[in-house]
Amino acid sequence: MRNQIKIGFYQLQSTGYKALILQPFPPKPSIELSPKTLNKHSEAMRLLGKLDGLTQLLPDKDFFLMMFVKKEAASSSQIEGTQATMIDAIEAEVASHSKLPIDVEDIMHYVRALNYGLKRSEELPLSVRFICEIHQELMKGARATHNPFPGQIRYTQNWVGGTSPNNARFVPPPPHELQQALGDLEKFIHSRDETYPPLIKSALIHAQFETIHPFVDGNGRTGRLLITFLLWKDKLIESPLLYLSDFFKRHQQLYYDCLEGYHAENSKIEPWIDFFLEGVIETANSSIEVARKINSIREQDMCKVHKLGKIAAASAVEIVRKLYAQPIVDVAKIQDWTGFTRLGAQKVINRLVDLGILVQRNPHQTYARTYEYRSYLQLFQK
Repeated sequence: MRNQIKIGFYQLQSTGYKALILQPFPPKPSIELSPKTLNKHSEAMRLLGKLDGLTQLLPDKDFFLMMFVKKEAASSSQIEGTQATMIDAIEAEVASHSKLPIDVEDIMHYVRALNYGLKRSEELPLSVRFICEIHQELMKGARATHNPFPGQIRYTQNWVGGTSPNNARFVPPPPHELQQALGDLEKFIHSRDETYPPLIKSALIHAQFETIHPFVDGNGRTGRLLITFLLWKDKLIESPLLYLSDFFKRHQQLYYDCLEGYHAENSKIEPWIDFFLEGVIETANSSIEVARKINSIREQDMCKVHKLGKIAAASAVEIVRKLYAQPIVDVAKIQDWTGFTRLGAQKVINRLVDLGILVQRNPHQTYARTYEYRSYLQLFQK
């Protein structure tokens, strides 16, 4: 970093702990980035363009999108301690929730909030109001232990780590500072100032939001949702197919360290930006590979299906398309999709099993059987 920028300073509060008081945002003077960081930004933008071009050619991309959403929801929730997995969330669509981890609901709420936000952002600009609505969708009906106050900006002091603000790892701004801090953030989101290239701007917005920590609970998940909406609304991607939570989860300690460095007394902003850009580069490369493999699997399996008789092929094609969004099914789910009788739905499943498209999940189970589109599902588990 060519100049030392301070995000804020820690001030002793009347009750004896120090809390962060934010400086005006974005910082002045502006952050000077090294050529190495700017080169990373260029590479990340190149890969985003490559991913966007490839995904525009994918048939049925709206179905595929749901799998990227579910993987993001699981990874982001697991960062916060959720034990349920992406597979649990997919299985929740067909299985009784009593058979699944209780915290699978955390993932389902995240999916709901993300889908709500994608639709709502067509009508409402990214703003504090929008963020509060996303938080409300995310935390509404959450487990009682969370006490999340859905959609409400906090009016009490919160902290990260420790048992109180006195021994916490990080104490965000006090409640009376939040209006100014959130106002600055909203202005920056809508600023047309080209001081910061788009991905670097997104990195700063995420880190600043996490620093403000405006909610009692759910700040991490809300902040990671915000990344998706920023990339999409800024038209860096035409379809919301790039999600960073899996990268953050695999490098979770570094993710926390970089955010803590960002809001430290001597702010380390460029390491956070570097980490964020590395996440975009790695995730874009991975998503490009997944998109290519999706196309290959789709072509192979559609060829298999079209070899069935004309009537059988028509229903099978529609089922396979829906499997891209929901790759674990049972007879009831196929009935729901097709309107077939139970016997008719089982016949279709049997055909897809014979074609090697569906695989029974537990080969020893004779009742309440579920089936998975294994070759496709595995693309999202690697």
